[in-house]
This record gives sequence, C-alpha cells and structure tokens, in this order.
Amino acid sequence: MNNQATKKYVHNADAEKEYKKVGFWKRLQLRVLSPQFLIQVIYKIFRFVLLIGISYIIIYPFLTKISASFFSQADFVDSTVKLIPRHPTLDTYKAIIIDNDYFPRLLNTALLSVSTAVIQTLITAIIGYGFAKFKFKGRGLMFALVVLTMVVPNRTLMLSMFMKFKYFDIYGIYAGLNHIFHFTAKATPSIDMINSFWPLLLLSLTGLGFKNGLYIFIFRQFYKGVPDELEEAAYVDGSGIFKTYFRIILPLTIPMMVTIFMFAFSWQWTDTYYSSLFFTSTGPKLLNGLIEVPATMNTAFAAEELYKSAIMNTAGLLVILPLFIIFLFAQNALVEGIERSGIVG
Repeated sequence: MNNQATKKYVHNADAEKEYKKVGFWKRLQLRVLSPQFLIQVIYKIFRFVLLIGISYIIIYPFLTKISASFFSQADFVDSTVKLIPRHPTLDTYKAIIIDNDYFPRLLNTALLSVSTAVIQTLITAIIGYGFAKFKFKGRGLMFALVVLTMVVPNRTLMLSMFMKFKYFDIYGIYAGLNHIFHFTAKATPSIDMINSFWPLLLLSLTGLGFKNGLYIFIFRQFYKGVPDELEEAAYVDGSGIFKTYFRIILPLTIPMMVTIFMFAFSWQWTDTYYSSLFFTSTGPKLLNGLIEVPATMNTAFAAEELYKSAIMNTAGLLVILPLFIIFLFAQNALVEGIERSGIVG
C-alpha cells in the first residue's frame, strides 16, 4: 500500500470514528437533510408518479371495457353508473359465445394460427441461417428484397394474391394433368383455394407469409451471433451442413424459435387482412368475424350506440383472452428469445 492510499485509509477510519461519536438523532438528521439523500427521494417520487401515470393510461381503457362487458341495459341508461355496474350480468358474454359461435371460431383460429406459426418459424429459421452463414452471389440483393417486404403495404398485393389463389395453378401443371385425367370441364382449369387454409399455409411455406420478412431478419441477426467455431469443429469431425444445423445449431435456436412462434401465432390470431381476403361468409368461421352484435340481442333503447360499442368491445376481449393466457405462461421464453436475438442489447 503506497503513502497516498495509506493516508486516505486513515482519513476514512478517523471520519468513521467521529461519525459514530455523534448521537443517533444527529446522525439521522445529517443523513436525511443531506443533498444526496434529498435528490434520491425526489427522483424516486418522480419515477413512482410517472410509472403510476403511464400504467393508468395503459390499463384504464381495458378496465372500462371489462367493466362495461358486465353492464346491463339499465346500467347504460343510468348516468350515475360510471365504472362499477349496479346490475351486473353475463348476458353479453352468453349471447356472443352462443349466437356468434365463439368456440367453433376459436378452434378454427387456433388450428390455423398454430399451423402457420409452425411453418413460418421453421422456414424463416432456415432462410435466416442461410443469409447469416453462407456466402453466395446475390446474397445482399436477396436480403434487401426480404427487408423490402417489411415495408411494402400488403394492400398493394391484394388483387394479385386473391386472383392467384382463386385460380391457382403452377406453370400450367394442373391444366396439363386435367387434360389427361379430366378433373374438371372448366375452360380454364384451376384450383379454387378461397375459403380454405391453403393460401395462408402456402404463403407461410414459401416465405411470403404474414411478417415473414421480419422473422428472417431476426433469425439472421441471431445466427450472426453464433460463433463460427462451432460449425467449423463439426465440419472437421465429418458432419455435413444439414447434420450440423439440426444437431448443433438448431438446439441453440430453441428460445429464438419460441419467440418467433409467439409472434407469428399472435399476429395470425388477430389478423383481419388475410382472413377477410381469403375467407368469405361461406368459409370457415374465424375469430375476426366474432366482433359483431349478436342477432338475438335487443339494442333498440336510449343508449343503443353505447350498448353496441360495449358488445363489440366484449367480443374483442374474448378474442384476446386466449392470447393473454398464453403470454402469461410463455413470457419468460419470449423475453429470453428477444434478449438473444442480437437486435437489442
């Protein structure tokens, strides 16, 4: 220990002894009235008030929707009822669940969301790995086109996608097979995929599905953070590209895949664009058609518009309820995947 450090140590020891000689109330007064302590108190109070204010702004609309879902018609007419209903009822939930076929819509939406999410997760993981680890001509251009899909409005492709799946045929293959086996007598033989899950499944499989460009970008960033030494060691041991990926790289990707699966699942679950594009009123019933006033509910009274709004808000709560439950149990895996994505941190 040098002289300067020795002097500092002795000075601190002497100061501590002098501080202990002062009475308890005096020490408390010195500590409470110190500028550092006051600044810390003011900062903590400001942070607490700010968090309470932000939480109120975010949570209050949900509280009002949840509260209004239990309102009776008498509560809507009564101007003194604000947040807590005087005559709580479950009639709104019963009408939406029974008349709007909630459970069949829930099952169809769950099946579609899980299917597309699994396909999107696997396909975009492989594509992202290729962009991150392999060098080939046109890689930069192809990745730029992938990023471009993130900013191109979906509505610009609406008509072309609808016509493609309304009259689906790949390079005339179906027409050629129809010429041999006579599947149909139509002048322009094709497969009508509207009102089926096939359009969304094929879009997911080809990497053109909902938000696939974003998923590819996230996986690419994740794989760029994986050390090349892992793959090089596997190649030295005689492992091929596919074996290396599925046995070494893929297990490391599980948290990221869970995160992407949750993103894909939730976006498909709440989708209204593709669902309204590929499904008509005669197709499978999905949750996007749940948000409407049941035919059996009488809305003809003084607060009609307010009542209709509350009914549709209740339907919206039933749509997001399964998502809330899933995220409640999967939030740790979701956070871990985001932390390891290479985009933040």
